[in-house]
Amino acid sequence: MSTPSSIYRPSLMLLTDLYEVTMAYSYWKAGLSDREAVFNLYFRSNPFGGGYTMCCGLEYLVDFLGNFRFTGEDLAFIASLKGNDEKPLFDPPFLEHLEQLRFTCDVDAIPEGTVVFPPEPLVRVRGPIDQCQLIESALLNFINFQSLIATKAARVCGAAGDDVVIEFGLRRAQGIDGALTASRAAYVGGCTATSNMLAGKLFGIPVRGTHAHSWVMFFETEREAFLEYAKVMPNNCIFLVDTYNTEAGVRNAVEAGRWLRRQGHEMIGVRLDSGDLAYLSIEARKVLDAAGFADSAIVASNEMDEHLIETLKQQGAAITMWGVGTRLVTGHEMPALGGVYKLTAIREPDGVWHYKVKLSEQVAKVSYPGILQVRRYRTDGEFVADAIFDELTGIDEGCTVVDPLNPTRRKAIPTGTPYEDLLVPVLRNGQAVYDTPPLERIRARARSQLACLHAGIKRFVNPHEYPVGLEPRLNDLRTRLTLETRGR
Repeated sequence: MSTPSSIYRPSLMLLTDLYEVTMAYSYWKAGLSDREAVFNLYFRSNPFGGGYTMCCGLEYLVDFLGNFRFTGEDLAFIASLKGNDEKPLFDPPFLEHLEQLRFTCDVDAIPEGTVVFPPEPLVRVRGPIDQCQLIESALLNFINFQSLIATKAARVCGAAGDDVVIEFGLRRAQGIDGALTASRAAYVGGCTATSNMLAGKLFGIPVRGTHAHSWVMFFETEREAFLEYAKVMPNNCIFLVDTYNTEAGVRNAVEAGRWLRRQGHEMIGVRLDSGDLAYLSIEARKVLDAAGFADSAIVASNEMDEHLIETLKQQGAAITMWGVGTRLVTGHEMPALGGVYKLTAIREPDGVWHYKVKLSEQVAKVSYPGILQVRRYRTDGEFVADAIFDELTGIDEGCTVVDPLNPTRRKAIPTGTPYEDLLVPVLRNGQAVYDTPPLERIRARARSQLACLHAGIKRFVNPHEYPVGLEPRLNDLRTRLTLETRGR
């Protein structure tokens, strides 16, 4: 299994925004660097108009924090930065402080492959304020993108049902890392394989692929192209049949398939990449079945997403494998998850916690104070509600969940309802205490989590809203702090 530190050999400590370094410098200059703070990473709305989000990216976060150290090259670059007076932005003693700085925070997070909802904290960081601040952008980068793509993959695979889904997005992805992390997240979300060889090598994801249109075009006839491919790759034959005429292409694939059988091999199937995929797949199925290739797969590609797959299935398409690329790895209609990282508490020198709230004219952007945890309740194997609570205040056994956007909406959870607290210890005093599971186990967790959601939450149009809210005392605290802060 590969991690950011093994893929990107140089230090990643400058994977941050300048304002985080300027704030760390300001805390240091003011003698406040060691003040204990709490930050929570969460998001405000589910992507793609859906009813859930798939949490992903924690392994990258753990690896990054385990390698928290400014190198000489990092410090030389920081020292080169100048203000508008052409003088250095940072004093040399601050660079010495950064050189000695080691990560000592406590980090709790929701495991990868868990279904989550706004505004639940996915990651909670507690420790010296400067360290909490310096890691903000990196954490958001790791969690936002991979959670977005894992969610898209879960939706695509949900539409495909029991069919195989292969991630085909390398050539359209947002750069090298966009391609790699998309392949990883897509596998977590349910894709069976990827076409991306580097992702296969680095993450152990199965790789799939055969030939493109250029192979067919290289030869004088399609028939010749298929037979030549069958000769050199007899154990990997999915024939792309739409280069010239799809129906004729299927018949040529059948001829190649018969040749393969005479050699003791079997054609895997045919791929459709254009045209009326519902009609063509049905016609292809007829030809394949009549020729004795009832077990041959029909693969479809061409701008696939969950909506098109759902529509094709409703039309009775005979497709059994799906190649999904651009619209998966780019997030297509929603290019970013929109996660945020907010200060929620500061510990005073006397040891007393002072909770913080960030205000906005938009109610949804008012932050959530406290040292937050999420408790998930289930009944008969199905998730029924999540309660966000402050660890210091606690939560009662029989809890009422209060909708933070509409406090009149409440859900009572009976005493004795089974539950689990979602945020688990990941680092303590900067040291890892969490064993990152293999990717296969993360993928299995994602599958089991989705199985615990009511079908209405997983539908694509007007999904049912899963009940998530604040524990009543936390809701009251947030209201009180909001009013007090507005009055300043």
